[in-house]
Amino acid sequence: MYEEKIELLIDGTFRQGSEGKSQPLLNPATGEEIATVPHASPADLDAALAAADRAFPLWKAETPLARYKILMKAADLIDQRLETIARVLTMENGKPLAEARGEIAFSAEATRFYAEEGKRSYGRIVPGRVPGQRQMVHKEPVGVVVAFAAWNFPASNVIRKVAGALAAGCTIILKTAEETPGTAVAFARCFQDAGLPKGALNLVFGVPSEVSAHLIASPIPKKVSLTGSTAVGKLLMKLSADTLKRTTMELGGHSPVLIFGDADFDLTLNTLVATKFRNAGQVCTSPTRFFVHESLADRFAKGMAEKAAALRLGNGLEAETQMGPMIAPRRCEAVHALVTDAVDKGADLLTGGHKLNRPGNFYAPTVLHNVPENARIMSEEPFGPIASIVAFKGFDEVIERANALPYGLASFVFTRDGATARNAEMALNAGMVGVNHTVISTPETPFGGVNESGWGSESGTEGLEAFLRTKFVSELF
Repeated sequence: MYEEKIELLIDGTFRQGSEGKSQPLLNPATGEEIATVPHASPADLDAALAAADRAFPLWKAETPLARYKILMKAADLIDQRLETIARVLTMENGKPLAEARGEIAFSAEATRFYAEEGKRSYGRIVPGRVPGQRQMVHKEPVGVVVAFAAWNFPASNVIRKVAGALAAGCTIILKTAEETPGTAVAFARCFQDAGLPKGALNLVFGVPSEVSAHLIASPIPKKVSLTGSTAVGKLLMKLSADTLKRTTMELGGHSPVLIFGDADFDLTLNTLVATKFRNAGQVCTSPTRFFVHESLADRFAKGMAEKAAALRLGNGLEAETQMGPMIAPRRCEAVHALVTDAVDKGADLLTGGHKLNRPGNFYAPTVLHNVPENARIMSEEPFGPIASIVAFKGFDEVIERANALPYGLASFVFTRDGATARNAEMALNAGMVGVNHTVISTPETPFGGVNESGWGSESGTEGLEAFLRTKFVSELF
């Protein structure tokens, strides 16, 4: 049973949309309707903007310690309600319950990190040039924030924006994905129950292009934060430019994996199988282009295919499930088109390559070997359970191929040699690099890409800084 009532949150009140528009919420593992998602009308969006605007000077005026206490209580409530929220997340997103639990636990931890970091938004004193002069650099909240979160991580995508903005002293209007609204609603209830002032957090749903255009056009918000595709990020940056809003853009990627000939084979294979098929490959940092040294390529491809074929697919609520469904039928169609194109151009299909004949949006874990460079999947982010494997000979060659695309979110390197690892770390065009592991997202470290993978970072001290602006004050007495 789906255990969340989907409502808008505007000015401290949970309610339905004023015009009665809505859309069904479907369980991607079964195709069944599990709830109804209300849409915010233009009047509702204006009410959310006005509420956030009214609340901002009051929330800004609170001491960092006062904000800390509310965020810490919200984190405790997230922990207390973890099991219920995790089931909501799994039913709307499809990922296995164990993954959902981990994501909710991460969200509580991230909220605590931001609560603590909010007490350390330090300024500085700059020595004056003349007697009696005092020069001070202050950090202050940027203002009202509008944030847009993607469906692939309904908890962590949301909490990075909400907790970061609130810890900095900003108020926020969040529009999360209509495919996965319940997790955000559950989090909003935690913050409200923790004593957050009305209007400090507002939650809306609706047609994405209409909601984003309306909110960003308003002069009230001073900051836009998005987790989404590169195409949407470019559009929102253009809209934001009209009123010179600051932006943080966490966008798409096409992560290369460099597996050198001296890599620990079993560690590499087991790590990358688990990472590649997590959340059915619907992860912006998911390894997608596997560059394997020619001495290991065939063995690695065979091993990955065997392990991928053995994965247990099913409803995320079932304990034995290792990989859940894609979010929607359109995603199955998109990944299948990429697989078909690769095979037509000469790639070897070792396993998978088809949608499962069962209810829900299940696509078989797929491994392609000897993928040609002109295959679409080598330049277009698959965002699905597909591993594309190609062999390489030398260091310079593989770096050039890894850096050939305009994306630069995550890259991974597997080698036993420290010099090779360090040279690769410095040469790769990426905001994040993992060496011999793939856990590159924690509350205390910056998360973000370069080039067409994004602008700015979330998490870490950089994540708080994104919601702050600098004010210089010079006194002379």
